[in-house]
Amino acid sequence: MDDADIIPIGTHGAAGRGAGAKPSKAARDLLGGQRRAAAPRPPRDADVHPIGVEPPVQQPVGQPGESEADADLAAAPVASPTSAADPLAGLDAAAREAIEAADRRPGKRPGIPVAEIVEAFTHAAMEVFGDDWERKTAHFIAFLRRRITGEFEIDDYGFDPELTQRLLMTTARPLAEKWFRVEVRGVENIPTTGGALIVSNHSGTVPLDAVMTMFEVQERTGRHLRPLGADLVFRLPFVSTIARRGGVTLACQEDAERMLNGGELVGVWPEGFKGIGKPFAERYKLQRFGRGGFVSAAMRTGVPIIPVSVVGAEEIYPLVGNVPSLARLFGLPYVPITPFFPLLGPLGLVPLPSKWIIEFGEPIRTDEYDPSAAEDPLTIFEVTDQVRETIQQTLYQLLMRRRSVFG
Repeated sequence: MDDADIIPIGTHGAAGRGAGAKPSKAARDLLGGQRRAAAPRPPRDADVHPIGVEPPVQQPVGQPGESEADADLAAAPVASPTSAADPLAGLDAAAREAIEAADRRPGKRPGIPVAEIVEAFTHAAMEVFGDDWERKTAHFIAFLRRRITGEFEIDDYGFDPELTQRLLMTTARPLAEKWFRVEVRGVENIPTTGGALIVSNHSGTVPLDAVMTMFEVQERTGRHLRPLGADLVFRLPFVSTIARRGGVTLACQEDAERMLNGGELVGVWPEGFKGIGKPFAERYKLQRFGRGGFVSAAMRTGVPIIPVSVVGAEEIYPLVGNVPSLARLFGLPYVPITPFFPLLGPLGLVPLPSKWIIEFGEPIRTDEYDPSAAEDPLTIFEVTDQVRETIQQTLYQLLMRRRSVFG
């Protein structure tokens, strides 16, 4: 071993160098292919072959021991990544020329060529939108442009149909189809035209049952469900804006009647926070349905009432406790404690993948009642109790037929 290969501990040798003036062999080996080309050396005796003696045959390609097939494979020209498929093949001549000119422009800094960026974007669009990616991408870009320029419409209540369809319903789709695997029954009971009041049980600690019902109504009938929301929904920052854009309206008699007269599908969850905040031990036991204001609104407008029963939402966040002091501090109806929250932190906010069933019952007609019945407390109570009992009995039947919570 050469003295230059030894780095004495404690000497003046710098990192990567030996004690001498030139780099050590280890340092030269680390340079690999980046080593400078050595100066031509004079021929040695071994390089001079006597006249008449053939020099030993050298393998021009490959390493010792490689077969001829390996050598041919190594000697074959390697195709460039773009030789197999032109990344700009799908573009028209003008777009192709613009991209190629951008890559050739003088003074362009070294970096990723524009053609490769276009290729990556094309592949990403195909993965997201499928074979029809060009048309869907164009629609998406047009949607973003309208959002930026403000060229979109909302109704008197702040409802934005385009944003609801393209963003909110698209976000809810994987939850409904893949996570909760929602099974829907009785869709034929939802009117295809005209106003109707959809009344459902409420559960789940977080009101995801309302979101899933909105999604399924829109997905299967093409109509938007307009929920009536509590005051708290419109006091929360960001949530209030999303709720308004998604079609949620403050739960008041006047707005409900206006929308029903306008031919809208209006959704109401009469249990309110008592329903979604009840303990897990009381699951699927309906709470009080309030004073029956929704029945009065249906009678005044003469629209049918569609009772809806939702099974599966009770198990997504099993409520085992509450912190009333924190709830009063933050102005909330409750601060839930579940088996996973707050013990697991943000991970505890992931809902359990229970199997859902949403059944739309037969319509309860209100146009058969005299208009004065909307002012009769006894009649209001009777119809309210009929709706509540219909939903409760349907829940019991669905639970008896359900094989398992997650099956």
